[in-house]
Amino acid sequence: MLNRVAVLSDIHGVLPALEAVLAEPDVAAADLIVLTGDIAAGPQPVEVLDRLADLGDRVCWVGGNADRELVEARAGRSLPIEVSNWAATQLRDDQVDRLAALPRTVTLPVAGLGPVLFCHATPRDDEEVVLVDSRMARWAEVFADLPAEVRTVVCGHTHMPFARLVDRRLVVNPGSVGMPYGGTGAYWALLGPGVQLRRTDFDVDAACVRLAAESSFPDAAGFADEYVRSRHSDADALAVFAPRDGR
Repeated sequence: MLNRVAVLSDIHGVLPALEAVLAEPDVAAADLIVLTGDIAAGPQPVEVLDRLADLGDRVCWVGGNADRELVEARAGRSLPIEVSNWAATQLRDDQVDRLAALPRTVTLPVAGLGPVLFCHATPRDDEEVVLVDSRMARWAEVFADLPAEVRTVVCGHTHMPFARLVDRRLVVNPGSVGMPYGGTGAYWALLGPGVQLRRTDFDVDAACVRLAAESSFPDAAGFADEYVRSRHSDADALAVFAPRDGR
């Protein structure tokens, strides 16, 4: 049984944001850090993967659609996202192998919550969309095959934090560490015995300067300005994602 679990999702290759979260006392003291996907697709993919690998068994890795797509791009598939195509060329073979082997879901016992299922988008698919205001019928559909004993599901993918009940099952989205929609900072969650949605503040200006200086991605400065500065509000993101949840 794990007493405290820190959940980090959607880091997207932004090392300064990751470092800020890892420096949090509650993250350093957690029994385990769980990554819920989309780890490396961004301007510092090699550095982010190496930093997390250095933590060894303190980290449990779950794959997301962007991680899968990096592996596919490395195998020759062209992606519509420029930074992902670039990131795939930067990774070492051992890093590609790690991403290729990531599980889609992991279930772990957490104090106060029981068996918790961790995934990227939904338990059955790494890129379908559910939102804080998705219809109950939509949630019932994506949770149809879950074991009854799983009463808490932690997902990522949409970069907006929330916690809500779905027919007596708790659903948690920690938000995004590296590409937050709705406000600057690095968003994550702390589990056990309850759920805390957390935000880590860091020097955004310095992080943007660092990304532009340290990344060889041609538009690293533009990426930092758009995503690290959180130019997209939660309202903007919901408007884009909403048609994809079947409403």
